[in-house]
Amino acid sequence: MRWFFLLLVALGLMACTTKLGKDGRTDTAVDLKYLAKSEVDRIADTNRAEVMAGLMLIADKLYRRNPKEWKKAGVVSREAALERLRMRHYRSLPELGGLREGQAAALAFSENYGGDRVAALMLGLLTMADAAFEHKEEFYVLDSLNELKLFNCARNMEVAVWKLGNDRMPGGELYLLSNELDPANRNLSFEREFGRLMGLLDLMAKVVADRNGRTLSRLTQTVVSTIFLPVSFLK
Repeated sequence: MRWFFLLLVALGLMACTTKLGKDGRTDTAVDLKYLAKSEVDRIADTNRAEVMAGLMLIADKLYRRNPKEWKKAGVVSREAALERLRMRHYRSLPELGGLREGQAAALAFSENYGGDRVAALMLGLLTMADAAFEHKEEFYVLDSLNELKLFNCARNMEVAVWKLGNDRMPGGELYLLSNELDPANRNLSFEREFGRLMGLLDLMAKVVADRNGRTLSRLTQTVVSTIFLPVSFLK
């Protein structure tokens, strides 16, 4: 029974949180939800939060560079356009006709699409990330993730970067402005942020593959790099 007692003590210590009060004193409390979380679950919590925040940052930056896009949606401000993306779990965007993930993102680079291209691309990427994290905001011991969904989500970020820099309208102009490539004023902040998110997703995919006793290699990528890969439909 001694090992059982030691296990309970260890779990209790893992569930303890310490806060510093205004008076300079520390206050330790036990948060029972941490008893149901493994280290991988905590990594997943942090990873997901970073990915979602990063995608919303990219959406904001795209709207700043392409203000005409949010005006197409009939909203009153850039902030209102971003709020529509945050509320994606509760309502769809009418102009997308219910499309999500890759189908929505592809519309942003379609000549015939007349709606908000930033919304189409970012709702597509956000819903891909939602699916990669199994539509959960927190993870516990009994929750599971699929490493291939995370891997494909990361590759779709690569597709988005490529399309932002290469897909053009018939007149030759880019569908959406992102990185500034003027030699006198280079700005690659979009590419850097996308790269950070790809790194986070690839790391999470490897962690999940290790936990599931499987291996994951970039050699599993067999599709042309300009096509968004499936996420939701993977098992």
